[in-house]
Amino acid sequence: MDTVSMVTSLLSMQQGNLQGQIATSVMKQNLDAEKSAVQTLLGTPSTANLTPGVGGNLNVVA
Repeated sequence: MDTVSMVTSLLSMQQGNLQGQIATSVMKQNLDAEKSAVQTLLGTPSTANLTPGVGGNLNVVA
């Protein structure tokens, strides 16, 4: 294997690793946002300071 092929191979591996790290980071941010939205809808405590009644039960019969 010549030097150019080895360098190209190493750069491709580094690029793939970087793309994996970015994808993992974006996925974690999306999951955190979804978790926050669900906690708000269910009325469970989250890291956000919400006013009383936000995310509580809604009486749709009345």
